Amino acid sequence: MIRQTRIGVLLGLGLALIILIAASTYVVDEWEQVVITQFGDPVGDPVTEAGLHFKLPFVQKINRFEKRILIWDGERNQIPTDDKRFIWVDTTARWRIRDALTFLQSVRTVQGAQSRLDDYLDSAVRDVIGKHKLVEAVRLSNRVLDIVPTDEEREQGPLDKEVREKIEKGRDQLIADMVASARPKVEELGIDLIDLRIKRINYVESVRKSVYDRMISERQRIAEQYRSEGRGKKAEIEGQRARDEKKILSEAYRDAQQIVAKADAEAARIYAEAYNTDAEFYSFVRTLQTYEEVVGANHTLVIAPDSELYRFLNSLGRGKK
Repeated sequence: MIRQTRIGVLLGLGLALIILIAASTYVVDEWEQVVITQFGDPVGDPVTEAGLHFKLPFVQKINRFEKRILIWDGERNQIPTDDKRFIWVDTTARWRIRDALTFLQSVRTVQGAQSRLDDYLDSAVRDVIGKHKLVEAVRLSNRVLDIVPTDEEREQGPLDKEVREKIEKGRDQLIADMVASARPKVEELGIDLIDLRIKRINYVESVRKSVYDRMISERQRIAEQYRSEGRGKKAEIEGQRARDEKKILSEAYRDAQQIVAKADAEAARIYAEAYNTDAEFYSFVRTLQTYEEVVGANHTLVIAPDSELYRFLNSLGRGKK
């Protein structure tokens, strides 16, 4: 009986010792940091080194915080720009807990920090966007676009006004101004603001349709301008084709006339030589050729006695006799 009592006491002491050791130690991972509180008040500096650590059992509490980078996603806000453009701005940021003790004393939890970041970052975004034109938040610099407008397009303004406006700061500088405005405030919470980014910018629904209609009208005007230029180019090409055609036909006609003239001259020369050789026979042959062209195969030829053909035929008949 006494032995069983001793064993029970030893087991109880061992269990109590295990509970005491468990309550007196804690492990810090690589990705976290710890603040010890006693009756709600912080005790000592934050513990940032990974490994096994000790605390007073039962009276001290462990408060664990992230060392890793955290994400803040802001609500989409409607903001008027300096040039009276109402837009929706959607932002995001990256942050981490720089001073766990200050963080615990100011916001206590990550959810509390997110709520405070909503106030500070949204306010910084609204202030910076509201002091600048929309083009400053959209474009980064005055870099020339890949599609360069023609001189006529520049005069008529086919591109949006934002494309042609001069950029004083640009989107990156505006983001830097937002970070510079919000960083001192969040540092008071023990937070290090790493960066802030604009995810999306869009017109509000009330003006989006009118903007789209203006863009469509502008594109249609440019398309009509291109079609008009195409029709003008077509007329120019057809006019040039007609001129080239007339020129070719004129030159061909000239060459043909020259060839015909040379042929006629050569024929006249041959006829002249033939006439000079035997003028009477030449006259007879030419007369026959003429009648051959005039009289068909089934025609009857009536010859007057005083005609040249009758004279030649009569002379040939006497010659045969």
